[in-house]
Amino acid sequence: MKIIGILLALLIILLLIAVLRTVFMPSKVSGYKAPAEDDRAKAYAETLAKMIRCNTTSYDSVRDPERFETFHKLLEQLFPLVHAHLEKTDIDGNLLYYWKGVSHDKPIVLMSHQDVVPAEGKWIHEPFSGDIADGKVWGRGASDTKCSVFGFFQAVEELLKEGIIPPQDIYLSSSCTEEWAGDGCPKIVAELTRRGIKPYLVCDEGGGIISEPIGGIPGNFAMVGVFEKGKADLRFTAKSNGGHASAPKKGSPIAHLAAFVNSIETHDPFKKKISPEVRSMFEELAPYAGFPLKLVFGNLWLFGPILQMAMPAISAQGAAMLKTTIAFTMQSGSDAYNVMPQEASLGANMRFIPHQGMDESLSVIRKRAEKYGLTTEVFHAVDYSKATDIHGEAFQYVTKCIQETFPNLPVSPYVMTGATDARFYQDICDNIVRFAPVIYGPEQLAGMHGLNENIEYNCLPGCVDFYKNIILKSGNETL
Repeated sequence: MKIIGILLALLIILLLIAVLRTVFMPSKVSGYKAPAEDDRAKAYAETLAKMIRCNTTSYDSVRDPERFETFHKLLEQLFPLVHAHLEKTDIDGNLLYYWKGVSHDKPIVLMSHQDVVPAEGKWIHEPFSGDIADGKVWGRGASDTKCSVFGFFQAVEELLKEGIIPPQDIYLSSSCTEEWAGDGCPKIVAELTRRGIKPYLVCDEGGGIISEPIGGIPGNFAMVGVFEKGKADLRFTAKSNGGHASAPKKGSPIAHLAAFVNSIETHDPFKKKISPEVRSMFEELAPYAGFPLKLVFGNLWLFGPILQMAMPAISAQGAAMLKTTIAFTMQSGSDAYNVMPQEASLGANMRFIPHQGMDESLSVIRKRAEKYGLTTEVFHAVDYSKATDIHGEAFQYVTKCIQETFPNLPVSPYVMTGATDARFYQDICDNIVRFAPVIYGPEQLAGMHGLNENIEYNCLPGCVDFYKNIILKSGNETL
């Protein structure tokens, strides 16, 4: 009893310390909002709309050069100075532009993809209309990610018009296979490798200015992705002798698959851990939260284990940053209602976290599948990417460019749970960030790969100005 009393007293002391730390933590408010639309924003909207009207849908392993040639001709019309002054290399529809700078020791790559996912379903505005209405540009690719392709092309076009020579070499990179993880970006990286180029910084899409990144933390925040989880597609298969459904036997293939899925849902086999990057994210966001979240996020030394358990209820995105995940996405069985299947299969997508990478995570899931009599096949597996040092010179440089472009906008690192082309650069670049300098509210996030994709065009001037700052201040990390 005495030991219990001591432990209880110690817990009360620790809680009091955490509460006092929270009480004295200055509260902050994200003060950044995009300026009201003006003539500049409207002109940018017209340009982006033209890019959206050019259908650049890509399909897994399907080559359609004519589709992208049309888009490339449009780029020439929209950005004539870029095409007059930069060295352009077209590699099977994947674009690389070189802008020679004063110095060449810290080259920068600005990148985002040309291709878009298929547009299905009924839209408010047709998916390739490029309609401008309600303060938004509508259409597939508006937010993912022709907005950022537009942004860096427009930035370079305007700087060329001013007669600017960049302090460092600048490369513009845009693949046409990103949406199906194709070989477009690897071809660009191979070309840079052939030239002996080792970029100092690569800035791709992935992050962005996110409205309310976690429920209960209002406002806009610059969420800068510093590494990507790995991924793989899997198929689990169960077999039996089949039979007629009128006399079913227990232990059918579908029953085995269902039991397997239930075991994963109820007894998660993957380890949760708060990485240094995620810890930094929570600590950055803490002052902007209400007292309960501020108490937890600002005192991870005490509440870390509780947060790991509670995060799925707070944010699915936040929970995915803590562990390897598996999502069951496809299922097949018999072709008839009255026939027991001889074979049934289940498709899944996994995303690997660094503390339990690809090999260990696949081993864990295979063992669980074997327990239920399933075989496992793995497709398209790739491990997590290297993390950019959030305390390093390059990340701080990007942070300062964000803060200068977007006053009163908080900046936070975060973990990319999706995949981008940026991961292909990790063999030749140590500093890779995923940040599209546009505002993604709930509507824009829902529209990515979904219905009614759009972007609010009052954020486009900030997008262009961010890329200008990245270019103009290159080689001057102290700003």
